[in-house]
Amino acid sequence: MPHLSLQSPIGALTVFEDDGAIVSLDWGTVPDGPAPGGGETGLLRAARDQLAAYFRRELEIFDLPLAPPGSEFQRAVCRAMSGIPYGALRTYGDIAAAIGSAPRAVGGACGRNPIPVIIPCHRVVGANGAMTGYSGAGGLETKRALLHLEGVTLH
Repeated sequence: MPHLSLQSPIGALTVFEDDGAIVSLDWGTVPDGPAPGGGETGLLRAARDQLAAYFRRELEIFDLPLAPPGSEFQRAVCRAMSGIPYGALRTYGDIAAAIGSAPRAVGGACGRNPIPVIIPCHRVVGANGAMTGYSGAGGLETKRALLHLEGVTLH
């Protein structure tokens, strides 16, 4: 599967593409090699450039085709998270209300977000703004760093 690894302020990241869409963003690097379909593509370069601009605080909205794998429910949660504006927060309850679900189910789907940062699960917090888990490397420290980058002050 075509992929591209890059360094970021939150560590090494690898972006994966399938059928002309971003399908995954993972922490760590994947060596280039003889993997079928591996290697850089125009879409992966665009993802790298947009991520770099985001980390420089020059990009607030990603403009990339995304195809997160998962159930229809998981994709609905990803769509709802994608609608959270830069620098804003929503609770699991907010998202649950928007899609007609329960906060706990939304939390589970959020924790399985296959394209973190680009699909901003870091902008989702618990009731009353409580910091909750983050599935990316570094956990809550990474979540705080991403929110700080976006100018969000947590109490």
